[in-house]
Amino acid sequence: MNLPNQITIARILLIPVFMVLMLAPVSLGNININGIPLPSTHAAGALLFIIAAATDWLDGYFARKYNLVSNFGKFLDPLADKLLVTAALLSLIELGLLPAWMGIVILSREFAVTGMRLVAASEGNVIAASGLAKWKTVFQMAALAVLLLHNVPFAGWDLPVGMLLMWAAVVLTILSGIDYFVKNRHVFRQSM
Repeated sequence: MNLPNQITIARILLIPVFMVLMLAPVSLGNININGIPLPSTHAAGALLFIIAAATDWLDGYFARKYNLVSNFGKFLDPLADKLLVTAALLSLIELGLLPAWMGIVILSREFAVTGMRLVAASEGNVIAASGLAKWKTVFQMAALAVLLLHNVPFAGWDLPVGMLLMWAAVVLTILSGIDYFVKNRHVFRQSM
């Protein structure tokens, strides 16, 4: 159990704590930022999400820098990312802060690309993340963080930054999904 894998497991273990902070019917008061009230549990949940999202970069950094890449890590790291994003999307939908259709588009793409990767892996092929997919992830994580913070501090200026970032993430989600399937259509041809 090397350090990058321990970091990844820690990210997975943070997810239930994040969910409790976001969804438990407990009020510990509000934090006022620029006159905008933010439930303190949501502020803590958003901070935990940001920390967990940052550990994705951290475990990859250590794995590459110290040559600690493992098959277990290759399996667990993307799973941890998908679990974290799914938890955040479902929390936002439950709280009425995100339209369900946006979550469905993002999750559908994740399932489809993961399925394609599994088919490719069964054929001995590895499908690396594209540049477009990396940008999708950046916009997705930024959008989720801002929305989990109820768009604070931008709400004070009536700027829907969280939703603008999410729209960009949805567009990049669709484009990167199409890109994966077009560039890797041979995977399905080989498996038929």
